[in-house]
Amino acid sequence: MILNFINWDIDPEIVNLFGFSIRYYGLLFVTGLLLCTFILGWIFKKENIPQKDLDKLWIYAIIGIFVGARLGHCLFYQPSYFLAHPLEAILPVEFPPEGGFKFIGYRGLASHGGALGLIFAIILYARKTKHSIIDTIDLIAVVAALGGCFIRLANLMNSEIIGMPTTKPWGFVFKRVDMIPRHPAQLYEALAYLIIFGSTTLLVEMCKLVYEFHQRFFQFGFRFWRPMGYHKNRNRS
Repeated sequence: MILNFINWDIDPEIVNLFGFSIRYYGLLFVTGLLLCTFILGWIFKKENIPQKDLDKLWIYAIIGIFVGARLGHCLFYQPSYFLAHPLEAILPVEFPPEGGFKFIGYRGLASHGGALGLIFAIILYARKTKHSIIDTIDLIAVVAALGGCFIRLANLMNSEIIGMPTTKPWGFVFKRVDMIPRHPAQLYEALAYLIIFGSTTLLVEMCKLVYEFHQRFFQFGFRFWRPMGYHKNRNRS
C-alpha cells in the first residue's frame, strides 16, 4: 500500500566538507533571503528610494532574522539545554561531555523567531533612517510571503512540520518520522505563500495604476475647468 504514495527519505545534509555541513535548510533559507533582497532592490528603485537605504535595511534585516531565528529555536524548543550550554546557542559548535568541541553549524532556526527579529530590526531601521515604520513594513510585506515559501520548502527537506495522515495518492511517507502516509503540509503552505506573494505583487501594481489614473484624471480636470472658470469670471465682469 505504501508503494502508492510518495516515499520521502531525503537526507537533510547535502554534503559534509571537512566537518563543515551544508544542509538543504540553510541553503534554501539563504536563497530565499537573497531573492527577497533582489526584489526589494527593484522595488526601491521604482519608488526612487536611495540604494544606501536598501543596504541599511538589508544589514538590519539579516542580523534580526538570524539572531531571532536562532534564539527562537533555543528558547522555544530547547530552553533547558541551551540555558545550560549558552555558548552553543551563539557559536556553531557543540561541546561534547568528553571534552573539546565539534563544529556542527547552526542546526536550529525557528521561522517565527526570525519574524520577531525582523520586526525588531525594522523598528531600529526606521529610527535610524527616519523612515515610517508602516511604509517600511509595506515594502517588506511584498516579499515576506516569498521568504516563507522557501522556509516551508526547507521544512520539507528536513521532513518536519508534517501533515495529518491521509489516503490521498499524493500523500507523503516521511520515512525519517514514521511509515504513515501524510499530507505534505509544507508543500501546501509553500504553494499558499507563493500565491500570496503573486497576489500581493499584482495588487501593488494595480494600486499604483489606479493612483496614477486618478492623479492624471484630476490634473486633466483641473486644467480643463480652470480656463472655463476664468472666462466665466471675465464675462461677469
